[in-house]
Amino acid sequence: MERTDERYGRYVSILEEELVAAMGCTEPIAIALAAARARELLGAEPARVQVAASGSIIKNAKSVVVPHTGGLKGIEAAAVAGIVAGEADRSLEVIADVSPADVGKIVAYLEGTPIAVERADSDLDFDIVVQVFAEDAEGAGAAAEGAVVRPGAADAGAPARSALVRIADFHTNIVREERDGEVLRDAAPASEGGEAEGMTDRGVLSMAGIWDFAMTVDLDDVRGLLERQVACNAAVADEGLAGDWGANIGSVMLGAYGDDVKVRACACAAAASDARMSGCELPVVINSGSGNQGIAVSVPLIVYARELGSSDEQLYRALVLSNLVAIHQKTGIGRLSAFCGAVCAGAAAGAGIAYLDGGGYKEACHAVVNALSIVAGMVCDGAKPSCAGKIAFSVNAGILGYVMYRDGQQFYGGDGIVKKGVENTIDSIARLGRDGMRATNDEIIRIMLGA
Repeated sequence: MERTDERYGRYVSILEEELVAAMGCTEPIAIALAAARARELLGAEPARVQVAASGSIIKNAKSVVVPHTGGLKGIEAAAVAGIVAGEADRSLEVIADVSPADVGKIVAYLEGTPIAVERADSDLDFDIVVQVFAEDAEGAGAAAEGAVVRPGAADAGAPARSALVRIADFHTNIVREERDGEVLRDAAPASEGGEAEGMTDRGVLSMAGIWDFAMTVDLDDVRGLLERQVACNAAVADEGLAGDWGANIGSVMLGAYGDDVKVRACACAAAASDARMSGCELPVVINSGSGNQGIAVSVPLIVYARELGSSDEQLYRALVLSNLVAIHQKTGIGRLSAFCGAVCAGAAAGAGIAYLDGGGYKEACHAVVNALSIVAGMVCDGAKPSCAGKIAFSVNAGILGYVMYRDGQQFYGGDGIVKKGVENTIDSIARLGRDGMRATNDEIIRIMLGA
């Protein structure tokens, strides 16, 4: 693909928008971001906090450890971390720089401050509203005496009595801000007929276009993104294997199944997820808004590249391929659904591994189709340690999908939801994840909430 092709710049922009660093699971971090910004608008430490979140946000935030909180889990912990120690201008690294003293303040604030959490009355899958108040429920007392007003407060005057921040559609998309009832920002979410500001239209993506771009892109245009993805995600995988995180899926796999490269690729990805889900304080470069998906599209390729002796250029082209294939699949499904995103990421990893192993466009496409055929029924029941197991099996399906075609085997159009042609199969998966599993998502949320 030539640089003069209008798709070239868009593909680069999509990678720039998607391959960003995040500290912790992205749904609770989005809550922390909203809370940090709400505190800035308030201009003081809130005496009362209200959080309203869509069911899919609750599902992904309730069971995961929030980094830099001393092992605390859930929505309340995420909001408090953002309020006490967050820096909203750090985006998804909003709580990356939390001091040991701040951890104690987070625990004390959580114990001593009224924090109400409810399911939002919203039709959106991704919706977060954080409201903060300078007075408690009885109207007594302003923010805690001696509270520090963090940089970025709305103005240098007296603190406000209330502030509100809403994030919708994706993790950094602040669509509404209020201070004392005055609307400072009001943008309709894309899912309500608005447009996501600054986001490139993902409709430009196709398997053929992605392959062409990955094989021809000037790597200097994306090198910084990919170097950071390799460095961050490999470090988390190493920590996952070295430490005692979650269910230690990676270590279990290596102990039970040996050190074959296929096992190691799955195990390292699982180990990275286990560390991340359990509060590891290392950043991850995400994909499609998800750290677990960012891990699954990259760590297996890093493992294979080391085994095969691949050059940096080959690894980077494989990563371009894998990242964009995952984004392409997720575009039709949406950021959050009952369809486990690890499935798309594992299939994309299969395409990247096919390239590293000497395969071409056909091998990459069939790796995706075969993998989706195998694990398309895996559901998302929120972020928690078992995500590591799902990643392991999804990556395994991606590898098997490639090996099948390499060895003359494949699934054919008409086999279940598989259609003739990779784009038609991706469309089928999008329909399943977006529309067919909506009722499943609601039921999963009801089960998780004990309803």
